[in-house]
Amino acid sequence: MARYLARISGPLLDRIDLQVEVAALTTDEITSVEPGESSESIRERVEAAREIQRARFRRASIKCNAEMNTRHLRKHCELDTSSRRLIMAAIERLRLSARAHDRILKVARTIADLATVEQVDASHVAEAVQYRALDRAYFQ
Repeated sequence: MARYLARISGPLLDRIDLQVEVAALTTDEITSVEPGESSESIRERVEAAREIQRARFRRASIKCNAEMNTRHLRKHCELDTSSRRLIMAAIERLRLSARAHDRILKVARTIADLATVEQVDASHVAEAVQYRALDRAYFQ
């Protein structure tokens, strides 16, 4: 896997917002009778988040967080001190680019929208950084 990923350029990886490694399920997880979250429930949360984004950008030329430019990021992804420290540490430790920084902020904003929270906080930033699996695992 490392050889394959070494063939993919850093700038290309920067353009992939969600890089998630999925571990194999354990036997207990496979045989569990506990129901997971329903697709209907997930769909409702996603639709609510999309409506939040439509309302946020109703006067702009964009429709969703993925389309935000630098000006939108500054306005809608303002970070508190702990969130700023967290993203700065991730940038330094993982040697992330400016593009990766912006993508992390967009994903963090979306995570906050899914939680119906107005302010992006450190937990949203931390989760967004976790979705940079390829940066963490192979390019340190």
